[in-house]
Amino acid sequence: MGKLTALKIKNLTEPGRYSDGDGLSLELNGKGSGRWVLRVQSNGRRRDIGLGSLKGVSLADARDAAFVMRKKIAQGIDPVAERRQERQIVPVFRDAAKLVHEEHEKAWKNGKHQNQWLATLTTYAFPKIGDLPVDKIEGPAIREVLVPIWLSKPETARRVRQRIGTVLDWACAKGFRATEAPMRSLSKGLPRQPKKDGHFAAMPYSDVPAFVEKLSERESVGRLALEALILTAARSGEIRGVIWSEIDLNLALWTVPAERMKMGRVHVVPLSPQAIAVFKRAKKYKAGVGNLVFPGQDVKKPLSDMTLLKILRGMELKVTVHGFRSAFRDWVAEQTDYSGEVAEAALAHTVSNKVEAAYRRTDFLDRRRLLMGDWATFCKKLSATSDDERENTPEIAIA
Repeated sequence: MGKLTALKIKNLTEPGRYSDGDGLSLELNGKGSGRWVLRVQSNGRRRDIGLGSLKGVSLADARDAAFVMRKKIAQGIDPVAERRQERQIVPVFRDAAKLVHEEHEKAWKNGKHQNQWLATLTTYAFPKIGDLPVDKIEGPAIREVLVPIWLSKPETARRVRQRIGTVLDWACAKGFRATEAPMRSLSKGLPRQPKKDGHFAAMPYSDVPAFVEKLSERESVGRLALEALILTAARSGEIRGVIWSEIDLNLALWTVPAERMKMGRVHVVPLSPQAIAVFKRAKKYKAGVGNLVFPGQDVKKPLSDMTLLKILRGMELKVTVHGFRSAFRDWVAEQTDYSGEVAEAALAHTVSNKVEAAYRRTDFLDRRRLLMGDWATFCKKLSATSDDERENTPEIAIA
């Protein structure tokens, strides 16, 4: 039985705190004016939870509310956080996309990309899901956006899919939705896109293992560089310019300095055992007058981008070197449960804000290490010859 009664409260005039028991108190400001407060222990610390004003909440209602709060805390629920989430206004997709664009565009150096990022969503996504709250958008709604252009405009469709995923992953990180974008299940509900014939085609990820096996049939500086590029999902300039001081084989890390990164930020790449094997094989090509891992004909200069492209053309493949990054991204989306944020971090794409950047540096590295290990295992699954065996039979060549 509580200590307070309706009559006693009516007669109270002196400001102060009046206890009803079990943590429930009335904080009186003056006759007939005050508020109800519940004092509880939550996560090892004392907290005061407001239950409403004296004028709006009766003693009986305050006791009922206090009972509900105590029950939630006993179940491990934070009632304050729950209340805050209920008050939070969930943005519609259109507004969320604009916020994501504003956060990202500051770090994009390519003005064309800045404009295209939001333009593709405006054209293809906003008409169908622009007015939907981000917590209500699931696979079927995204599929309806993509189906009309999935086969007719495959490259655009993939970009729209990736950008929708970025917005929904951002919404998850902000607490607007409970889950990240459902990209893996979405991909299984879309038809397989035809292979491209054009010069700018990306190799389908399903063809990468066979290509890597064929690439390993002969060894050269260029072939090793291309294999390292595939296994690390790096850009051509990053892999061609790598120097030995950036590589730590003991820690299995490659640290690319900011001046060599597209976004102007240091990028740490976790190296899989397969990637480490490639770098070890490259040691035999180290020149005494240079520190390049993959030197060109002039050992003081890196390989040219044309060297890597020449390898592809020599195999009669109409795909680009950069396309292997697209193959990696599609593989992550369609064949794994890794989040879009982890995949984007592996590709060294823009981080939206400083807080998230700090989080990625401390936590995503471990996830990316697992991701790159799985990717390397996938790429090398058809290889019949071990890296150790190839180390003993080098073919000294550039391409």
